[in-house]
Amino acid sequence: MVNLLEKNEQTGRSMVEMLGVLAIIGVLSVGGIAGYSKAMTKFKITKTMDQVSMMVANIRTLYSGQRNYSGLATGNALDMGVVPAEMEGADSAVGATLVNAFQGEVTIGTVNYNQQTASAFRVSYENMGQEACVQLITSDWGSGASSGFIGIQVSAAAPQGQDAPQFGNAAAKGAAAWDNMHLPVTPSDAATTCATDSGYTTITWYYM
Repeated sequence: MVNLLEKNEQTGRSMVEMLGVLAIIGVLSVGGIAGYSKAMTKFKITKTMDQVSMMVANIRTLYSGQRNYSGLATGNALDMGVVPAEMEGADSAVGATLVNAFQGEVTIGTVNYNQQTASAFRVSYENMGQEACVQLITSDWGSGASSGFIGIQVSAAAPQGQDAPQFGNAAAKGAAAWDNMHLPVTPSDAATTCATDSGYTTITWYYM
């Protein structure tokens, strides 16, 4: 009888211990997943910055001897060698689709700036979450004429018009654009602009 009681007590302790171990594993797993997700977001943001910088440098170098950026478009960007091959997505009716690290579409096109046709170009990244949006628009993208940087825009979708937006000190929710005279964007303005109803935005960089 005594042996049976001891056996039951040992079994009970073992069950409690096992539940405790499972609880600890669960907590560690949740923490590990959260840490991994955070690290992946940071990696994708860094990759986005590298990609944009590389594309801009390649485009400006390729067109350095041209009067404007006529002919530059998403569909021929790969053929011209201005974008990394890793960004190539599935073919579409309008040409090769470019995909960013956040699995959003990337579009490239010319814009009219200072009343000059195709005198500048844009690079748009779709599907940017709030954290990525805030970090990207508060970063230093260049200043001065040598960098060619005009400004940055946050909107719900990729720009459709041919003209560059009216840049300024914009902090309105929804669609906002800052020129290089009003950068860097403050974290508070960035948080307001990037907090869209859908949780995702399109970021567009403008260069000449």
